[in-house]
Amino acid sequence: METALRQTPEKRQVFFLTILLLWGEAGSETIRYSMPEETESGYLVANLEKDLRLRVGELATRGAQIHYKGNKELLQLDTETGNLLLKEKLDREELCGVTEPCLLHFQLILENPVQFFQTDLQLTDINDHSPEFPHKEMLLKIPESAQPGTVFPLKAAQDSDIGNNAVQNYTVSSNLHFHVVTLSRADGRKYPELVLDRALDREEQPELTLTLTAVDGGSPPRSGTTTVRIEVVDINDNAPQFVQSLYEVQVPENSPVDALVLTVSAMDLDAGIHGNVVYSLFQGGGASQPFAIHGVTGEIRLSKELDFEVTNHYNIEIAATDGGGFSGKCNVAVQVLDVNDNAPELTIRKLTSPIPENSLETVVAVFSVSDPDSGDNGRVVCSIQNDLPFLLKPTFKNYYTLVTEGPLDRESRAEYNITITVTDLGTPRLATQHTITVQVSDVNDNAPAFTQTSYTLFVQENNSPALHIGTISATDSDSGSNALITYSLLPTHDPQLALSSLISINADNGQLFALRALDYEALQTFEFRVGATDQGLPELSSQALVRVLVLDANDNAPFVLYPLQNASAPYTELLPRAAEPGYLVTKVVAVDHDSGQNAWLSFQLLKATEPGLFTVWAHNGEVRTSRLLTERDAPKHRLLLLVKDNGDPPRSASVTLHVLVVDGFSQPYLPLPEVARDSVQDEDKLTLYLVIALASVSSLFLLSVLLFVGVRLCRRARASSLGGCSVPEGHFPGHLVDFSGEGTLSQSYQYEVCLREGSGTASPHLSKDSGDFWKFQYSI
Repeated sequence: METALRQTPEKRQVFFLTILLLWGEAGSETIRYSMPEETESGYLVANLEKDLRLRVGELATRGAQIHYKGNKELLQLDTETGNLLLKEKLDREELCGVTEPCLLHFQLILENPVQFFQTDLQLTDINDHSPEFPHKEMLLKIPESAQPGTVFPLKAAQDSDIGNNAVQNYTVSSNLHFHVVTLSRADGRKYPELVLDRALDREEQPELTLTLTAVDGGSPPRSGTTTVRIEVVDINDNAPQFVQSLYEVQVPENSPVDALVLTVSAMDLDAGIHGNVVYSLFQGGGASQPFAIHGVTGEIRLSKELDFEVTNHYNIEIAATDGGGFSGKCNVAVQVLDVNDNAPELTIRKLTSPIPENSLETVVAVFSVSDPDSGDNGRVVCSIQNDLPFLLKPTFKNYYTLVTEGPLDRESRAEYNITITVTDLGTPRLATQHTITVQVSDVNDNAPAFTQTSYTLFVQENNSPALHIGTISATDSDSGSNALITYSLLPTHDPQLALSSLISINADNGQLFALRALDYEALQTFEFRVGATDQGLPELSSQALVRVLVLDANDNAPFVLYPLQNASAPYTELLPRAAEPGYLVTKVVAVDHDSGQNAWLSFQLLKATEPGLFTVWAHNGEVRTSRLLTERDAPKHRLLLLVKDNGDPPRSASVTLHVLVVDGFSQPYLPLPEVARDSVQDEDKLTLYLVIALASVSSLFLLSVLLFVGVRLCRRARASSLGGCSVPEGHFPGHLVDFSGEGTLSQSYQYEVCLREGSGTASPHLSKDSGDFWKFQYSI
């Protein structure tokens, strides 16, 4: 037995281009180790770190694994030391049979990066089996007429060992009549033939017993024996002859037991008992052979099932023996035909799970496939589902890698169930499937997304501080810390907007709070941006626009613009005594700093000196006469008006008006047009009315011009002695109020009245001129 291991690395190295493209350094080198069979477990086969020129501890850090076909754990790798140890005794005859050399293929797989090493372990034969004859006794019937030199075939011994440890020589015990010749078949096996040296004499010795010994070539040699019993019979001068010396037949491996394989036939020219032929298996293909022959018909049938993967060829020797003891033989070569009776085998080892979603051509799994059938029955193809972002790439010797085709997207799919299908090319095709689950881990590739691109929030003015005014929300389709969102206020580009004093935000949930009370009249709306940032690496963020609208509250009472209520003396409005009903006395003008319905104003007459004489239009504040004035009406009137908004609750302001009834003005009175009450039914009447109106207007205009000229002359002539009335020239003084347009009178009027001192109550528009006259200027 060998006491040392012999390492024989192959000279050639095969580098696999596919692996180089995938990992940059994966390669393959076949290393062969040799050791005797039956070596005790725990035996040191080799140190892989030294043989593969790896660094100390690299096998452990790179996750080295030994993979053998069928996952049989024959060897054990100590990744810390690099020692490859024998896990159990190996029997070469059990593992390889008669196959030579006996090679056990296994792979060393290194992960991170992936690298393969093909390794073969050759089991050398030791002489642990002795030759064995199929029977303890062989019977030969030899006629006494046999001539010296006649050859008689004998059954060969079987030896499970191979090479020199198989049978090498045959010997026979010492005798006077026979010697043994050792011959070799085409496959190298030795078989014996008995040669007659001296004629037999039945009458002298009817039976002989010899011991046949088979000796192998081991060291020390082993042997086996059998007894050859020879009966000397009367003369039989014709031996049986087979029709063919060699029969060749092909038998499918799935043939049932007792199926007919072949029928052999032999003829004997002798008559009687010497011509009756009996068939027998003279020499099988081994100690246990799956054939039986019918002694009379010569039919060879299967005695047990065939298995192409175990033995694909049998050589059988058939003997035909006549009644006189003569025999002939032929050879039958049985070729076992392979059928596709083995599904492909798939051994998979998952390397990476979960894998990051941004991985590029990442190795997910490494697996090997095999099929013990032959030809197309043993050729396999691998495939996965078409709708998956993964690829199968062959590496070497039926090894495949499953790699990602491109970046994955965990947000659209976080788990893949990948079914690997291995199909052979036989008929019918057989397939094996294996499903693995690959998890996809998250990377921060999605920025937070707001539920709205912009938010509009409403807050009532005069709110309480720290009031929650709204919530913004963003989502992140990532997971874990990549999906944790922090909210913040972004700096504003408006230097006049002190955002930090107005708004605060809860960084965890996006709730917005007003820090102080807001005033609609000072700030009606403002905008700012809010950022949402995740906690991934690197951080990703997004922005949203927030618009805050301050809602008006009814916190401002109406303010009267005209007539002013804070003057030193009250306003006095002049009313001609001849004013007709509906005459516009004045118009109260007020505003409200609020908005909407809070600024809708209505006017109401609360109190008057002469009830029923005046009326106020509720919507525009116009004070008009409701009837003609009479002599009994007082010359002075005091009106109290209420200006009220439409808020809830409403706010109001009061206005006091003083009205002075006068007999006339320096400027003619132009009444407001009235709506015709009766429809014009005649065209002549309408023409008459137009002529009268035109004449009236012309007369009034002429009268006004004459009056104006007279006043001017009067002022120039009597200015020094009598104190005349004068009308200011040029633009109106600045203290006169001119209302026009919306909410005012439709025309502007100027009244100049000369009053004697003490004849009336002065208003803020009355100024004393020279003499005893007051000048009143009033503009509506």
